[in-house]
Amino acid sequence: MTTFLHGEGTLTLDERKLLVDQALVLFEQNYVHLPLKTAMHAVNPVQRLRVLRRRLERQTTDTMPEEWLFHAELSEIFHSVRDLHTNYLLPAPFKGKIAFLPFLIEEYADEQGPHFLVTHVAQQFPVPEPKFRPGVEITHWSGTPIATAVDLHAARFAGSNAAARHSRGVQSLTVRPLRMHLPPFEEWVAVTYLDAEGTRQELRVDWQIADSLPALVDADAVTEAALSQGLDLDADETGRAKVMLFAPRIAEQEMAAAAGEEIPVSAGEVPTSMPAVFRAREISTPSGKFGHIRIFTFNVPDPGSFVAEFIRLIGALPQNGLIVDVRDNGGGHIHAAEFALQALTPRRITPEPVQFLNTPLNLRICRKHEHNPDIDLGTWVPSMEQAVEIGSTFSNAFPITPEDGANNIGQTYFGPVVLVTNARCYSATDIFAAGFQDHGIGTVIGTDDNTGAGGANVWTHGLLSALLEGEAGVPYAKLPKEAGMRVSIRRTLRVGALSGTPVEDLGVLSDVRHRMTRRDLLEDNVDLLARAAGLLGARPPRTLTITAASRVNGSLRLNLETSNVDRVDVYLDERPRESVDVADGQVDVTVDNASAVGAVRVDGFANRELVASCRKRLG
Repeated sequence: MTTFLHGEGTLTLDERKLLVDQALVLFEQNYVHLPLKTAMHAVNPVQRLRVLRRRLERQTTDTMPEEWLFHAELSEIFHSVRDLHTNYLLPAPFKGKIAFLPFLIEEYADEQGPHFLVTHVAQQFPVPEPKFRPGVEITHWSGTPIATAVDLHAARFAGSNAAARHSRGVQSLTVRPLRMHLPPFEEWVAVTYLDAEGTRQELRVDWQIADSLPALVDADAVTEAALSQGLDLDADETGRAKVMLFAPRIAEQEMAAAAGEEIPVSAGEVPTSMPAVFRAREISTPSGKFGHIRIFTFNVPDPGSFVAEFIRLIGALPQNGLIVDVRDNGGGHIHAAEFALQALTPRRITPEPVQFLNTPLNLRICRKHEHNPDIDLGTWVPSMEQAVEIGSTFSNAFPITPEDGANNIGQTYFGPVVLVTNARCYSATDIFAAGFQDHGIGTVIGTDDNTGAGGANVWTHGLLSALLEGEAGVPYAKLPKEAGMRVSIRRTLRVGALSGTPVEDLGVLSDVRHRMTRRDLLEDNVDLLARAAGLLGARPPRTLTITAASRVNGSLRLNLETSNVDRVDVYLDERPRESVDVADGQVDVTVDNASAVGAVRVDGFANRELVASCRKRLG
C-alpha cells in the first residue's frame, strides 16, 4: 500500500476545477434521480459542488490541500445521493487497481444474532497463520466489534436502502475497487477471531494492491451495449476481483473456453462457454433433484449470445423445477436481463419503461439522435419538448429493451421457477427481478428484504461527450489523468400490478425471506437451496411441446405432448384458430385451411389460467 501511494498526487489546481465543473454539468443537467434524492435523503449535491468550486478559486498551487483530500470530498458528494450508478471514478494511479485483504467475510444470523465468518482465503496470498482458515468467526476489526465495524463501513459506501448499505459494509471490509473508492486509511488490519477450537486469536494483515481484470464492455463507446448499461460498477469490479483471488476454477474454465478446449467442470455441472457469466448444475435436496443456475453478471456485449447460452443451459437441467440465483449480480446489459425472462414464462414480456429528466441538455442529446437508427432516442423527444409548456419533471416513459426482442423466442422452460436475490442485486439485475415478479413467473426468495434498488440506465461522461461529438458549445470537456464520471440518465418504472412505481431506492421486495445460516456459508448454500427446492416441490411441472407439425391437404396437423394442462389454444401467425380440451400424454390437433401458415403458437391452460406456451416456425 505504501509503495503504491508513493506515486499518487498529480492533479493540478486547474484540473481539480475542471472535475468539479464537469460534475456540476452531470448533476444539474443529466442526473435523472436528482429530485428524488434531494427529497428522500435531504441532500444537495449541486450546492456542495458549488461550495467546493468556490473554495478552489481561493486556493493556489502552494496552498491547495493534499490530493487525496480532494478525491475524498468529491467522492463523498457523489456518494451522498446513495446511487451506485452515479460515481466519481478516480484517475490514475487508482484506475484499474483493487485493494484487498486475502480473505472474504460473509454474514449469517441465528438466535444469538449476526455472525461474521471467513468463507474464502486466497491461495496465492496465504496469511501467516495456519489456524486462520474458512469457518473461523471474526469478533473484532482493529479493536472494534465486528458488527459496529460493518455499520461504520456501510455509512461510507453508497447504497439505496438499509439492506444495500449493510451488504456493502460487509463486502468492503476486504475488497475495494480503487476506481470507486480511495485506498483504506489504514495500512493494515488487526483481526480478532475464534479458531476451530473456539480460542480467541489475533492476526495482523496488510492491505495489498493488485491489477483488476478488464471489463467486458467499453462503457464510453457509442454502442448499443454502452447505451443500454444498467451496471453497478463497484459490484462488477468486485466480482472480477473475487474471481481472480478466490475462484481460480472459473479462470481455468475461461482459458479453456477461449482456447476451444474441453471445459473442466465439477460433478453435476453443465459445461458453459461463459464460465464468468453462468454456472449451471443439478442439485439434490430433501425435496428432490432440481436445476440451479447462477447468473453472475449481465455485463455482456452481445445479449443474443447470452440468451442463447442461458436457454441451452436450462434445457440441459432437470425440467421439474429451476432455481435462478442472481445474488451479488451487479447488472450489465439491460437487453440481456429482459430478453432472458421470456424463456421462463408463457406470458408476453413487457419491458420496463424509462424516463429522462427534462432538461435542455438531455433534450439536445435526444434531438441529435432522433432519427439515428443505431441510437434511436427520438421516442422521448415529443414529451421533452412539451415539458416547456406543461412543466413536467420527467419525459414520458418508453422501454429501452425492444419488446419484439423480449418475446421473439418464447417459453422454453416449463417447470416451476424460483428466483434467489439479495441486497447486492443491482441495476439490470433489479430490472430482471422486477420483471420476474411483475410477470408472475415465480416466487422471489431473498436473503435480504429487498434487492439493491438501482433503478436506472447509466451513461458515462465519455459516452455523453461522444453523443454530442462535432457540435458547437458542448458542455462536456475531457477529464484529466483518466478520471471518469457516471450518471443515472434514465430511471426505470415497474410494470404489471406495480405499474409506474420507480425501482430506485425501493428495489424488489422478497416474497419469501431466508436468513443465511452457517451451513449456507460453509456448505455451498445447502439450507438456502433446500428452502428454494421446497417451494418448487409444491408446484406442478408442466409439459407442452410440439413434437411434430405436418401439412396434409391444406390442413396443419400438430402432434403435441402435454402434462398438467387441460386445454390448448392454437394460434397460426398470431391469429386464434383452435381451442381443444386435452389430457396428459400425446395429443393430435388438426387445423383446417392452414396451407400458407408460417408460424404456430400453442398456449396451454389449467383451470383457465395460462400456464405454458410453445411455438414453432414452419418451413
